Amino acid sequence: MTNLSTKIKLYANKEIDFLKDVRLQDDGNGAYIKEWNLDIPKPTMAQLDAFEAQATTYENNQKIIATRKSLYGSWDKQLEEIYDNGIESWKARISQIKADKPKE
Repeated sequence: MTNLSTKIKLYANKEIDFLKDVRLQDDGNGAYIKEWNLDIPKPTMAQLDAFEAQATTYENNQKIIATRKSLYGSWDKQLEEIYDNGIESWKARISQIKADKPKE
């Protein structure tokens, strides 16, 4: 099951400020929209549930992107690698990371 916040981002088709634009609350029975301050109509849960498959893909890809970033290393380490070993070596390593950790 995906996060309600992800479904809302997909519904709105933009990044959401969850402190200002939309406020979520969970009283123990699952998250719900407490406050809606966007200029588009507030969605029903059925409308948001229609984004389940897209939200699953989005959340899985975000995990893969985070893993890739950690494997790439910091920019300064990557630049040092390029300087020491050449850009083709760096490209090969990055390509291998992407092949090992493909997005959906």
